[in-house]
Amino acid sequence: MRTVVIGGTGHIGTYLVPELVRLGHEVVVLSRGERKPYQSNAAWDRVELLSVDRAAEDAAGTFGKRVADLRPDIVVDLICFTEDSARQLADAVEGKIQHLLHCGTIWVHGPSEVVPTREDVPRKPFGEYGVQKAAIEAYLLGKARRDGLPVTIIHPGHICGPGWTPVNPAGNFDVAVYEKLAHGHDLVLPNLGMETLNPVHAADLAGIFLAAISSRSTAIGESFHAVASDAVTLRGYAQAVADWFGQEANLSYLPFDQWSEQVPEQVAKATQDHIGHSPNCSMEKAARLLGFRPRYSAVESALAGISWLVDNGKIT
Repeated sequence: MRTVVIGGTGHIGTYLVPELVRLGHEVVVLSRGERKPYQSNAAWDRVELLSVDRAAEDAAGTFGKRVADLRPDIVVDLICFTEDSARQLADAVEGKIQHLLHCGTIWVHGPSEVVPTREDVPRKPFGEYGVQKAAIEAYLLGKARRDGLPVTIIHPGHICGPGWTPVNPAGNFDVAVYEKLAHGHDLVLPNLGMETLNPVHAADLAGIFLAAISSRSTAIGESFHAVASDAVTLRGYAQAVADWFGQEANLSYLPFDQWSEQVPEQVAKATQDHIGHSPNCSMEKAARLLGFRPRYSAVESALAGISWLVDNGKIT
């Protein structure tokens, strides 16, 4: 199989691309060329790397043709953020490929209502990112039903792994939160700390893409979640991290409006986004149709990134 991976040097591609090579795929990776994979692997020596500015080529209307001209059997799109971008690619490869896999987000659901959330619940997204991704999903699945586009959509939770900072127990990316837990210092959480996070290890996320490729007949025309098999509350996450550092979690709580006054605006916005969604998504469909079950729990996924932060001096 000749497989084109768009945005393949980031979180997901670090794990996905070497596995595709190992399975015998002829892999072409399109990226801006500004980032190297987070982990070295000899498989990358067998990958064709092409530097592409997708935003510029989308604006010029040439990106979809560039992908189609590579004559792929499979296209994995990891960095599509607008319906117009998805439309250009789908129109260009329609009738020419066997499988198009698109990376969405569990943010298409909006706030959790009945949990665990299934893939078939009505979409109620908020915020530009979730709204755009929901529009892409609606367009691609509509095209699958009407025109037979062989598309599968994978909706990840917050992606974790060695090499980058995972969302912390306060629902943002401030490493000082981890340092407070590491030293047994007081940590204030928003509200009662009962909102949830639903991370996924990048290796598991790559695994569900691979499962969808190998189970093409049951994957086409479907959306799947890609999260840990469990969600974790902010306070439960904080306690687990403190325990990992050999400390007690000294937690207190404030209503969000008061809590947000104590942190920078950007940090407060990140927390508001995460606790506003409070995701808790089901992985039953992936198990039933793809035979896929995540290896890492929510806390294990986060600890993979936290351990890397410690080893590389990002947490003191």
